[in-house]
Amino acid sequence: MSGSPDILEKLVSLAKRRGFIFQSSEIYGGLGSVWDYGPLGVALKRNLQDKWWHAMVRTRDDIEGLDSAILMHPRVWEASGHVGGFVDPLVDCKTCKGRFRADKMSDAQCGRKPSKQPGEHGECELTEARQFNLMFKTQMGAVEDSSATIYLRPETAQGSYVNFLNVQQAMRQKVPFGIAQIGKAFRNEITPGNFIFRTREFEQMEMQFFVEPGTDMEHFERWKAERMAWHQSLGLTAERLQYHIHGPNELAHYARAAFDIEFDFGGTLGFQEIEGIHNRGDFDLGKHQEFSGKRLEYVDQANNKRYLPYVIETACGPNRTLLALLVNGYREEAVEGEAEGRVVLGLHPQLAPITAGIFPLTKKDGMPEMAERLGAELRTQFKLFHDESGAIGRRYRRQDEVGTPFGITIDGESVAQGTVTIRFRDDLQQIRVDASQVGRILRDYLAAGHATAEARLAGA
Repeated sequence: MSGSPDILEKLVSLAKRRGFIFQSSEIYGGLGSVWDYGPLGVALKRNLQDKWWHAMVRTRDDIEGLDSAILMHPRVWEASGHVGGFVDPLVDCKTCKGRFRADKMSDAQCGRKPSKQPGEHGECELTEARQFNLMFKTQMGAVEDSSATIYLRPETAQGSYVNFLNVQQAMRQKVPFGIAQIGKAFRNEITPGNFIFRTREFEQMEMQFFVEPGTDMEHFERWKAERMAWHQSLGLTAERLQYHIHGPNELAHYARAAFDIEFDFGGTLGFQEIEGIHNRGDFDLGKHQEFSGKRLEYVDQANNKRYLPYVIETACGPNRTLLALLVNGYREEAVEGEAEGRVVLGLHPQLAPITAGIFPLTKKDGMPEMAERLGAELRTQFKLFHDESGAIGRRYRRQDEVGTPFGITIDGESVAQGTVTIRFRDDLQQIRVDASQVGRILRDYLAAGHATAEARLAGA
């Protein structure tokens, strides 16, 4: 089902119904291509970001973390080329008031009915293409004039470049080393859309790795492989991932080499970028050195030389990766002996927003009380959802739909014998274990990621 054309429509419905993602300002009619993350969406995105931070910073001694400000000196964006060159060609329709990217007209649709490409309606009057800067402008200070104009950052990377020497000297790092950060960015996209795939407000997970010139391609190839392996570690199907090399006509002006990691979203989207790996050379540090007048060279004392490092960048969008996880995990299954079947989000257990559902079979005979005691014990380690409403099968289905990997059922035997049943989302296997062992079993399973039914039984 995940490759069907209507997968995004199904996910939009599921995301709202189950508390993943809501339309921003919905009660006022919504704000175009801006989204709010609900309780489960926040949990899933934070789990994803934590997994990235763990891989990039927590487990390494050659990458440091940073949280740079959204608002930066306007000269930063002049030096980076964003003020003069961060543009898309824009075409307006004077008839329907639509706005379209001139280089993406074949993918656009006019708002008039029947739906056609812009200009195909006889009444359409299109303007000549003009350059449209994608940065959001704002004002700082009490006086609104050109001197007070600043920008909401369109990327987090520049914060790492202007802090290169601060981080290197404070942490006594030696090249090669990296700076990683997760933060908000803003782009006034002409044609955003496809749910959370392209939005005007988004987050980035970016790492800038500073290397000695001449060693850059070796590091570039290593990071290219590492980042692909990381996406596969999230549970994204290998067959739905591919590299896209940037040819000479696609390379950014600053790039010496670039690859995208693309995921197959199915339907009309197909393969789309979820991460970029770029060899940026010394463009960024060189420009900031030129515009600021401050020397930004790295001093290699051991070899008695100084140089501007080259930069290998990995840039990943949590929104897009989260959407890829939803598309990859969504499936509709028939269940033997049941007429309804089930919808499942097959999220990696370590990413799932809820680790386990706790279900007292009935609201009597000590079952709710035992469920509360077990929940209190487990809640310090895992995110739980207590549900005692409706038939047990329906409760299972609700948790399957949000990707919860475990269901813990308390029944009459639980109260009498101190045992519970653990149900596993992916294969519907159930095992009966002593209640005191539940925490260990869940920890072991999460540490392994996935396990066979035989391994589960052996562990129990």
